[in-house]
Amino acid sequence: MSRHVLISGASIAGPALAHWLHHHGMTATVIERAPRLRLGGQTVDLRGAGRTVIERMGLEPAARARTTHEAGLHFVDGRNHVRASFGSESLNGDGFVTELELLRGELADLLYQHTRDTTEYIFGDEITGLSDSGDGVDVTFRRGAGRRFDLVVLAEGFRSRTRDLVFADIARTRSFGLYTAYFTIPRAETDGNWARWYNAPGRRVVLLRPDNLGTTRASLSFLHPQGGLDRQPLSAQHEFLRGHYADAGWETPRVLDAMGDSDDFYFESIGQMRLDRWSRGRIAALGDAAYCASPLSGMGTSLALVGAYVLAGELARHPDHREAFDAYEAIMRPYVEQAQNVSALAPRLAAPKTRTGIRLLHTAARVAANPRIGRLTTRFTNPPADAIDLPSYGVDGG
Repeated sequence: MSRHVLISGASIAGPALAHWLHHHGMTATVIERAPRLRLGGQTVDLRGAGRTVIERMGLEPAARARTTHEAGLHFVDGRNHVRASFGSESLNGDGFVTELELLRGELADLLYQHTRDTTEYIFGDEITGLSDSGDGVDVTFRRGAGRRFDLVVLAEGFRSRTRDLVFADIARTRSFGLYTAYFTIPRAETDGNWARWYNAPGRRVVLLRPDNLGTTRASLSFLHPQGGLDRQPLSAQHEFLRGHYADAGWETPRVLDAMGDSDDFYFESIGQMRLDRWSRGRIAALGDAAYCASPLSGMGTSLALVGAYVLAGELARHPDHREAFDAYEAIMRPYVEQAQNVSALAPRLAAPKTRTGIRLLHTAARVAANPRIGRLTTRFTNPPADAIDLPSYGVDGG
């Protein structure tokens, strides 16, 4: 079917959609605001239906070659003593750490390299206007000349500005009162091949994860009642984090010292995106821009990959784009709703306020890590990554 589709966003969902559109005989152009592919970011996992989509793309071997080789997750105390451990095989291999853990940038690069010869990529530009005339969409850009496309798909992030050009009146967000800062720091002797999770009183978490590039991925997560911390200037964000974590203990001073030198620092308020509908006319939303489930869900990558697969498949199946968009939403909506079913208590349970609460968390983690108990708790702890019957769309292995 000869359709030319403009995709806004070159992270995970956008290039994945470009692959499947080309597979079904359509043409994709991907526009990305950043001047080049964004290779930063923390670890993501391929699990459930998301992993199935990667397999159907023929990319599982390439993805496996780029894994972080993370052995699992240790919960540690202030003296770096291990209080509980979850190996990559724990919780049926689908728990905190899976066998297919990749850096977000590594997965984005894999998808880009796989599609660059069949997809037009435009970096350093962005959409400024969308006019749906009924038989096409006229698009204006900040730098490039205006163009006309058959369809437009917004595959940007949770804070997508382009989404607000189309869906602002039907977009709702759910906040958890949780902030997270992500950045890369130099590898230290204490960094092995296990991720380490440290809780400090005051609902503060420090997480250090090994990567496959010789560095360590750090994150600082905390609950805080003040809104808008993520909208402050970079210097103010750094200053706040240094003050807020000044007495946290463990290896936190090392993390704070390295924070200012990191070139991929990113600070965000954790939340979910709820759109009443994922399409209007010839414009649709995909991935985090449409249905961000938050990092708490463990489902962001799966939703992006599966959503791209289903959207392209339904566009190939239906000559009428409205029927295709409706089918895409009908298939994906139950999967998304399960992914977004994250308890408001989850951040508080993971980041206790007191030392007593932290000891209780460690005890609960040790119990859950027990293989016999773990088999009983996986239905409550594992994200619903397989909770969808993927159509085949004529793909081998489907």
